[in-house]
Amino acid sequence: MRITGTGHASMRIDTAAGSILCDPWVNPAYFASWFPFPDNSQLDWETLGDVDYLYVSHLHRDHFDAEHLKRFISKKATVLLPEYPTSQLEDELRALGFTSFLRTKSDEVHELDGGLKVMIQALISPTDGPIGDSSLWVEYDGVRVLNQNDARPSDLTRFNELGHVHAHMLQFSGAIWYPMVYELPENAKTAFGKQKRERQFDRTWRYIDDLKADFVFPIAGPPCFLDDELWQFNDIHGDEGNIFPDQSVFLSEYAKVGGTNAVVQLPGSVTELTDGGTRQHTTHPTPVDEFFANKRAHLEEMRERKRPIIEAEKASWRHPEIDVLKELKKRIEPLLEESIYMAKGVGGPVRFDLVSYDGDEVESIVVDFPGKQVRAYADEKVRYRFRTQRELIEHLIFIDEGDWVNSLFLSCRFSAARIGQYNEFVYAFFKCLSEERLQYAEGWYDEHEKAVDAEDIEFGDWTVQRRCPHLKADLSRFGIVEGNVLTCQLHGWKFDLPSGRCLTGVGHKIRATKKA
Repeated sequence: MRITGTGHASMRIDTAAGSILCDPWVNPAYFASWFPFPDNSQLDWETLGDVDYLYVSHLHRDHFDAEHLKRFISKKATVLLPEYPTSQLEDELRALGFTSFLRTKSDEVHELDGGLKVMIQALISPTDGPIGDSSLWVEYDGVRVLNQNDARPSDLTRFNELGHVHAHMLQFSGAIWYPMVYELPENAKTAFGKQKRERQFDRTWRYIDDLKADFVFPIAGPPCFLDDELWQFNDIHGDEGNIFPDQSVFLSEYAKVGGTNAVVQLPGSVTELTDGGTRQHTTHPTPVDEFFANKRAHLEEMRERKRPIIEAEKASWRHPEIDVLKELKKRIEPLLEESIYMAKGVGGPVRFDLVSYDGDEVESIVVDFPGKQVRAYADEKVRYRFRTQRELIEHLIFIDEGDWVNSLFLSCRFSAARIGQYNEFVYAFFKCLSEERLQYAEGWYDEHEKAVDAEDIEFGDWTVQRRCPHLKADLSRFGIVEGNVLTCQLHGWKFDLPSGRCLTGVGHKIRATKKA
């Protein structure tokens, strides 16, 4: 089996029975804020795109690059489609010209021509990716690989059941806007960022230990930020709170916990798995250590080369003819009327401050979840406040974007403030700005609100429900107790055991009793 690194979470897997291209991403994503790093735009994509199978793990734009898929990927390829609750991924791929689809069943092995076997595990909660994330397991001639990309399954048991995995590809770096965009003192932002960075690595070590593959490939991050306005987010400034460590940092941190089996791929690196998958040989277009030692210079060269692309995108965002308040009322108010669980979960008004083109004026608009309306701000206290450029909201309206998380929020082109704890329902709602997505998310929350988790586990003096109230992670694997606080290491959520109260976000009370 041959694995060619094609950048970020993308790779091409070649076997005698066929080839699979995974998650090809080249063009800037999220309002031209994210770029793949190392740069992969100069690879031979005409050749790389001539494949038998295409796998797109989910619709996040650093995995689903519509422009690149349309231009370079063979439309003869059969799409390996995750079993998602909505048809959006298939619909968007069909619109790009793909016609052959294998609709997989989650956790079910499918045998393709020539003995090539695949299995896709789909995650389908409203907080998984843009409503859905997935991992791809591949086996050929006894060699097994797991492309977990940035999916976060509660455990890897299903993959272990299928036999020893030889190569494990997984995320290790940040892919979020927290804490950088929050209006906090710099020392607090650094402290929160350091905590998140440590949690990212802890979660990665846990997955690696669960699977115990022969080789570990750090993938799916980090992006780089080439716009001057976002340049500070690159991990080149000595900031211990930066949540975007690169592969060279992974190697250093992995070594501290005894890791010796990591394989870093640059775009164009080729790994050959031999001897039944127990040996690997990797060749690189340039030495890995040398590349990352010159990271700043590579970024500065990319910044100048990509500057015209960024400026061209920025020029397309302004739509002054759009009445933002009127259009948001028309789009969002019908969804507020139908929302029960998410509206209740937000529990208060959310404010958007829109900064004018010249930066001199601000229009404040409130999405009033209890009142089920969108209106001008009336000087009331709000739970969440977002501040961004007016043209970004105009463009979201212009393109009828149904997922603001997969556009505005991941762009990091905003600042935020909140009163109280993190509220996942705010972001869940703004990724569900369509009838199909809203109905699915509401149904999911309804089902899980009514579900009773009766199984318990023991943590010293405490008896605790086995499944995390947040996203049902197995606390026997991911839970740790320090004093009276339980932490689920899968997502970093904390719970006060005496009261059951969630210390990280709104809702999600845990059931726990102390032994007599």
